[in-house]
Amino acid sequence: MTVKTTYKLAAIAALLVSATPAAAAISATASAEARGLVLQPLTLTKVSDLDFGTIIASAVAGTVSIDADTGARSSTGGITEVPTAPGGRAEFAGAGTTNQLVLLTLAAPTLLVSTSNATDTLSVTSLSLDSGGASRTIGATQAFSVGVGGNFAIAASQANGLYTAQFDLTASYQ
Repeated sequence: MTVKTTYKLAAIAALLVSATPAAAAISATASAEARGLVLQPLTLTKVSDLDFGTIIASAVAGTVSIDADTGARSSTGGITEVPTAPGGRAEFAGAGTTNQLVLLTLAAPTLLVSTSNATDTLSVTSLSLDSGGASRTIGATQAFSVGVGGNFAIAASQANGLYTAQFDLTASYQ
C-alpha cells in the first residue's frame, strides 16, 4: 500500500465518519390543561320566620302543622286556631353561580321555650324543607328559594305564652 493509497483511505474514512448522522435526541411532549372554577359567593338570607300562629289550647293535646310549600296551617286534637293570626312557613332566599348544585342542611330544635317562663316548653316534632328537597340547582337568575314548615305538639292545657327557638338552614356548594 502506497502512501497515496493510505491518504485516500484515510480521506474516505474521514468522510464516512463526518457523513454519519449524530445519534438523534429522543423526546416526547404532552399537553395538559390548567384550569379552575370560580364561583360567585353563595348567600342565604332569611325572608320570614316559621310561625305556627296564634292558637287556643284546651284540656286535650293536639298538634299544629305549617306546610313547607304553601305556609298553610292545620291542627288536630283540642287546638282552636285563631284565624286572624295564621302564621306561616319560614322562607329563605339564596343566590350563587348559575347551574351549580347547592345542598341544604336543616338543624331543627327539639323544643320551643316560653319567653316568659323558661320551664314552659312545647315539642317540635319535625321541621321540613319544601318539595324542592335538600338540594337546589341554581337557575339562570342566580337565585333560589327555600321554604321550611314544621309540626308542633301542643300539650293538654299548654301554658299561655310566646314560644320560640332558633333553627339554622345551611347552604353549601357541591
